[in-house]
Amino acid sequence: MRYFEEAKNIWINYVPARGQSDIVEGELIRAVEKLRTEAYDNGNGNWDEAFEMFCSYLLETLASDKAFSIEAQAELVADIKRLSDYSHPYLEDDLYDRIADRIIEWSKFHKGPIKREKNPQQYR
Repeated sequence: MRYFEEAKNIWINYVPARGQSDIVEGELIRAVEKLRTEAYDNGNGNWDEAFEMFCSYLLETLASDKAFSIEAQAELVADIKRLSDYSHPYLEDDLYDRIADRIIEWSKFHKGPIKREKNPQQYR
C-alpha cells in the first residue's frame, strides 16, 4: 500500500468506532475495510445488502471519477466487482490496498475531506 499513513490518518480522524462516517473519505475507507474484514474473518458468511451497498458506494464514488484515467477507472471497476463476488471471498490484500490507495488519490484530487450525509439504510 503506497498511502498507508494517509489511510491510517483518515481512519483515526474520520471513521467513528461505530456507524458511518460523515466524511466521504472516511466512509470509503470504512467500506473497503468492512469488505476486507468480512471476507477474512467470516468468509463472507454474513454477506447481505449492506455489503452490496458498500460495493455500490465505492463504485459510484470512485469508478467514474475524473480523478482517474480510463485505465484506472476500469481497474477499480474490476477490483470492486471481484470483491463483490461474495460466494468466492477474496483473501489477499492487494485489491483492498489498491482501492484504499485510490481513495487517498481521490481525496487529494478533490482536496478533501468532503462532508457527506449518512445513508439511513446502511446498518453495518
